[in-house]
Amino acid sequence: MSLPDYKSPGKQSSAPVQSKSQVVHLNIGGHVFSTTLGTIRKFPNSTLADLFNGSTKRMDSEGRHFIDRDGTYFRYILEYLRTEKLPSEHLQEVHKEALYYDIKPLVKAIEDTPQFFGETVGRQQFLARVPNYRENLEVIVRVARAEAIASRYSHIIVCVVRTEDDLARYNNAIDSLGTPRESVVSFGPWKAPASVEDLLDCIKTDIESKGYKVKIQPHSIDKGFLFKSYDFFYKLIFTWW
Repeated sequence: MSLPDYKSPGKQSSAPVQSKSQVVHLNIGGHVFSTTLGTIRKFPNSTLADLFNGSTKRMDSEGRHFIDRDGTYFRYILEYLRTEKLPSEHLQEVHKEALYYDIKPLVKAIEDTPQFFGETVGRQQFLARVPNYRENLEVIVRVARAEAIASRYSHIIVCVVRTEDDLARYNNAIDSLGTPRESVVSFGPWKAPASVEDLLDCIKTDIESKGYKVKIQPHSIDKGFLFKSYDFFYKLIFTWW
């Protein structure tokens, strides 16, 4: 009687095979998400996929995969991984998250949108040609906060000069403004097609993005001089409560 052939079981893997349909739970800076392993690994070369490829994983007290990052916009990342659908809002913020997780297709798709292109190529390149734009915004906010003591409103006078010719006229006009020259925050001149209204809109948008409530109106004065005050001077009104 012959004995049956013996076959070695071979080397067995110590780690269980992970299925793409396996459910994973994530805790991203306190924001909790549930998805599948296949969704997380949608783009294998991304940093996000790498976080689930290695043996070292950070887990929270509930056994969820933990990523120490603000998870406010991660739902947009997850939606793209599921459907490849771009978000219709918060493109700048989602773009930063896509860069962090190195999801290259999402980064490119956002950069190709008209909104992102307009912001980064059009608006930002214009503002780069306005001298001291960012510094002036900081001055406006600092002065407004200083004037907020026991007051509901702060009023900041800004001057916008579009061209070199406007700058020469401004130097004559500001002496009749009735406001100390050093208290007026001045913008311009610049070499770009964008208008004064475009710049004012940028100022308002960027200040409001910091959480402030502000409106802009022409600054009119009673004193007469040859140059209309609303040609150059505007009043930024901060509302505190």
